[in-house]
Amino acid sequence: MLPPGGRISGARLARLLGSWRRGGARQGSADLTAALKLLVADGRLPVGTRLPSERELTDALPVSRTTITAALDQLRAEGVVESRRGAGSWINGPVGAGGGITGGDDTLIDLSRAAPPALPSLRMAMDVALGQMPEHLASHGYDERGLPVLRQRIADRYTSRGLPTSADQIVVTSGAQHAWALVLRLFVGPGDRVLVEQPSYPNALEAVRASFGMPVPVPMLADGWDVDGYEAALRQAGPRLAYLIPDFQNPTGLRMSSESREALAGVLRKARTPLVVDETLVELALDGSEAPLPMAAFGGDSVVTLGSASKSHWGGLRIGWIRASADIVHRLLSTRAAIDLGTPVFEQLVLAALLENPEPVLRQRCAEALEQRDVTVAALREHCPQWSFVVPAGGLGVWCTLDGPVSTRIAVVAQNHGLRLVPGPRFAVHGGCEQMLRVPYTQSPEVLREAIGRLGVVAATVAGTGFPADADLSVPVA
Repeated sequence: MLPPGGRISGARLARLLGSWRRGGARQGSADLTAALKLLVADGRLPVGTRLPSERELTDALPVSRTTITAALDQLRAEGVVESRRGAGSWINGPVGAGGGITGGDDTLIDLSRAAPPALPSLRMAMDVALGQMPEHLASHGYDERGLPVLRQRIADRYTSRGLPTSADQIVVTSGAQHAWALVLRLFVGPGDRVLVEQPSYPNALEAVRASFGMPVPVPMLADGWDVDGYEAALRQAGPRLAYLIPDFQNPTGLRMSSESREALAGVLRKARTPLVVDETLVELALDGSEAPLPMAAFGGDSVVTLGSASKSHWGGLRIGWIRASADIVHRLLSTRAAIDLGTPVFEQLVLAALLENPEPVLRQRCAEALEQRDVTVAALREHCPQWSFVVPAGGLGVWCTLDGPVSTRIAVVAQNHGLRLVPGPRFAVHGGCEQMLRVPYTQSPEVLREAIGRLGVVAATVAGTGFPADADLSVPVA
């Protein structure tokens, strides 16, 4: 029985593959195999997708029929592709079903997500929330704004950071990604342009595309944001919206200075372009320096701020929020019912309990992240000395500059060594960042040391310095 799934044309598959050749003609089939595996691992070739015929692929790429056949044979051997005479070929399973990126391999180390596990305080907050649930059970349970107690505590947190905020300016959502989708629905229509940083958070870029908007990248400088570049982009592109991550930017880890915030807010205000600020990582300051005022303190009512408990507390809570002017809040609520009818009550009560006295929990989270960052930095310097990076002052990842445009190759080879990585081009709008790699530090120190030890072997393998690709790295990871 054939799996359900659409068919991808040879021309579209060629566009997804992009510049897949790395090792010349002799390495053609190996490079094509690796590139196809990466598309599967990234989810761009979902399970069940019907592949073009070998003849169509030969014309579309273009390569020899022998290269196509060898690549498909290897993918069949690994269980990634299945074929049947008269029915063609299709994606049969995720990469690693026979070789290591997903599934039950207890040696797998996942460095694809910059998301920490929950702290013990979460369990105590759940106990508090459970005791409060009975008083809510007599109501219908729907609240498109969010529970008043939680909205007030979120507002108080903004006020303590120097941005006076009322509970009426807060809308509770099911995570920051949901918040971003609601804002895009309000502001962006088909074909509208959205200014974004380059590089930027991949899921935010995908949300823009899903709303039929067009992300317009403005490259980051080595030390931060290019205000002149944004001014030029505003003139040339006429964007409907701008999206920034000014606090420990994902993936670079940079933090925007007060001077740049004021200058950039002024440029956007002059162009009358609303700004959406993603503060998902704002609470994870690791260097002890004084934090600048929130971006909304410089941009006023034209700034919409997104927040989340996913990095500071736990992603499984799925609680985020929007801070905006009363007018924008009213407009958001009028469109929300088409997407959902509110956020789960129990999870809101859990976060409200955590925010009743937030500092101890945040100090613990930052202390944990600081130790993990320092372990990661030391291990990278030991095992990947040819790479360079700036030690981040906050956030949850190190943005590494590699010794060549090999990020995709490293991500593919890493699968054979029990590592799951996101290659640099995923953080770019139209490709690029092939010389960059994000290394999150959200695992325990022991796991991080093991992971980066493996990463050093992978880097050496890709560089061709004598490490065999099938090196024995099967030590179980706690």
